[in-house]
Amino acid sequence: MKIFSDYHNHPLGHDPRRVYSYELLNSWYESALKKEISDIVFTDHDRYHEGVKIDVFKKFKEEKSNSPIKLKLGIELDNDPETSSQGRKWVEKNYDEFDFILGSVHFINHWAFDHAYYREEYKKWNIEELYKTYYLEVQKTIKLGLIDGLGHFDLIKIFNYKLEEKSFETINNLIKETLELAKKANLSIEISTAGLRKPVNEIYPSKNILKFAKEMGIDFTLSSDAHAPDQIAENYTELKKLLQELEITKIVLFENHKKIYIDL
Repeated sequence: MKIFSDYHNHPLGHDPRRVYSYELLNSWYESALKKEISDIVFTDHDRYHEGVKIDVFKKFKEEKSNSPIKLKLGIELDNDPETSSQGRKWVEKNYDEFDFILGSVHFINHWAFDHAYYREEYKKWNIEELYKTYYLEVQKTIKLGLIDGLGHFDLIKIFNYKLEEKSFETINNLIKETLELAKKANLSIEISTAGLRKPVNEIYPSKNILKFAKEMGIDFTLSSDAHAPDQIAENYTELKKLLQELEITKIVLFENHKKIYIDL
């Protein structure tokens, strides 16, 4: 089994002053080349869209046209209460420029729950209610449309606040309901190694969720959610082990929003 794609990457990181340039994109390209990643999508947050210079990307891609790497442009469209409305309008305007649009949930109301600075907020919640609220937000993201796939499906576990056993059935039913919506919308689900860099120390999503998704026939993309070039394909050895354990042997790539099925 050879893993060669990474469908969640942030050249802009979280720096609103950074913009796409040849030098910036080339540092990511060189890292992908070194790590034998031959299909990569740049998916910066929509809130930083001013730094996503589409013309710069297209020129860079043209200069690398003889490269072994397929360079693709994407965006991560999330539910930021302050910026997502404008971000969505920009994505709609430039929809045809993208190969892949990743939908994600990073906010519950105005709480950036995956930000370490706001970690103490978890202690104010009943964890079952928190998980319910989170998955209902994921459902809203699905219903809004415009996306091709879902990122870090169970991100709410990031700081290792886990459900008690008595809550499993209730939340599993909600997870299945959410996956069914994703399936109906023909969305992919990413399998992301980013959780291995976080306190939860697990791949997103959990094995149980992946089993549910596989049973439903949902398609998978692979990703690292890299925020620096050296994080491309990070922990892909662990990813490979998981794919083999769950007998996931087929993934999807995207080009102009269209799925391409690949056997690993």
